[in-house]
Amino acid sequence: MTLCRGIRGAITAEANTREAIVDATTELLQALVKANDLEPSSIAAAFFTTTQDLNAEFPALAARKMGWTNVALMCAHEMAVPDGLPMCIRVMLLVNTDKRPEELVPVYLKGAKNLRSRGMGS
Repeated sequence: MTLCRGIRGAITAEANTREAIVDATTELLQALVKANDLEPSSIAAAFFTTTQDLNAEFPALAARKMGWTNVALMCAHEMAVPDGLPMCIRVMLLVNTDKRPEELVPVYLKGAKNLRSRGMGS
């Protein structure tokens, strides 16, 4: 039975520039697609957040550049939690899939690799 499920991921950007944000987001989305064998048509929505030190571009631009024209996209800032990971882009993909939750693979790259194990807004 096909259900809508969420897949999480995060990555850090090298700088607060349009290019750095789009490049990091593209790398993250490509890794999520590959790890979960996703087709763009199965992706219902992507909700992006950035830490408040990243505001030079919307991460959703990377998804549009990848051809995700029929995917609902939204961007927001993360809470400004003391000692939170800086320069971080997070995404929650909502995908239509037959996979069980435990079969879905979250992806954490670069400085975000330890977010899940540290319980920091994963």
